[in-house]
Amino acid sequence: MSQVKGFFKGVSAELKKITWPTEKEMKTYTVQVMCFVIVLSVFFFAVDLVISQVIGLLG
Repeated sequence: MSQVKGFFKGVSAELKKITWPTEKEMKTYTVQVMCFVIVLSVFFFAVDLVISQVIGLLG
């Protein structure tokens, strides 16, 4: 039981070391992730379209 208690004390100590992002940083990160997802979606849509056209020409 003392090992479990020691584990949770260690977890608690480590959580106190974390520096959480500010609200402004979080908004910035969210916008960056959304932009990246949109860019990747457009890229994969274009690749899929090209591959579909090539397969259509071959078949």
